[in-house]
Amino acid sequence: AALRTRAWRDGDDYVVSGSKIWTSHAEVADWCELLVRTDPDAPRHRGITWLAMPMDAPGITVRPLRTLAGSTEFAEVFLDEVRVPAAHRVGAENDGWRVTMVTLSYERGTAFVGEVVACRRVLAEVAREARKNGRWDDAVLRRRLGRLNAEFRALWRLTQWNVGEAQRTGGVPGVGGSVFKLAYSHARQELYDTAAEVLGPEALDPGREWTLDRLSSLSYTIAAGTSQIQRNIVAERILGLPRGR
Repeated sequence: AALRTRAWRDGDDYVVSGSKIWTSHAEVADWCELLVRTDPDAPRHRGITWLAMPMDAPGITVRPLRTLAGSTEFAEVFLDEVRVPAAHRVGAENDGWRVTMVTLSYERGTAFVGEVVACRRVLAEVAREARKNGRWDDAVLRRRLGRLNAEFRALWRLTQWNVGEAQRTGGVPGVGGSVFKLAYSHARQELYDTAAEVLGPEALDPGREWTLDRLSSLSYTIAAGTSQIQRNIVAERILGLPRGR
């Protein structure tokens, strides 16, 4: 809600100037989900508009950012008087915050389904590796693997519940998505920390898939809304606690 990228109406177009960092897959994207400030005098949640911006429009510069894992799936995007047709606006002008809350609800509540499945598969692989190299004899490690198994099974059920809630409420997942995102981010990090413990020195091999996955897992408590934001949402909208100042 503190975004500063501006857009002003000029005939049938919006003219956009500003920048965006951590833009996912900007290097290959054909379109960008873009939030712009169209009323600088309105309260910060009410002066935002949601635009679908074609990434081949003149005035767009994409600068890839290299991650800890050596990949470049994020980029900084610079916008210099980019013209976006008003027909590409989603929702009403200055109603972009509401539209964004819908898209974020889907991202947090349902978009990680495939990753939960993948994590359950990795967990099984970690258990097999532990049996092969003798780490399975460690009762503490076995309990840790068992607890992770229970957590990912619960996350799978929570995802199903979020999808069902979206159907019941007209197509929009509720705040259960924040519960899922918060729990999943930390469970994923613990999974790959446990994998590293089982692998030992092999966990430092940059050619091993688990090594790169462990590095990427560090970003999950930031991506799609930080864990601090998710805790605030849970506290305010589920537990009914007063808003922070």
